[in-house]
Amino acid sequence: MAAYRSSALLALGDPTRLAILERLTESPLAVVDLTRGLPVSRPAVSQHLRVLKDAGLVVDEAVGNRRIYRVDPDALAALRDQLDRFWGKAMAAYKTTVEETTKEDR
Repeated sequence: MAAYRSSALLALGDPTRLAILERLTESPLAVVDLTRGLPVSRPAVSQHLRVLKDAGLVVDEAVGNRRIYRVDPDALAALRDQLDRFWGKAMAAYKTTVEETTKEDR
């Protein structure tokens, strides 16, 4: 499971993939629809979708001669849980640092 979450974070490290995921949170879309408004070609969007799909963040289904992509809500929930853990650890470390600094200043 940790490798899955790491691949999701790595996949979102690219601004184009992040933009694609943001658009897919609004509604499921085909590649041709995702390409509109992005500064990359249709084949590039397809490659980015493959990375997002391999990371488990999006799923697709055939509808006629198109593939419709949508966000996997379970994957986003797992990613949010991971980020919440990071946030909790960061805040706990910050609290410890502040408390230690306060003791030293006394």
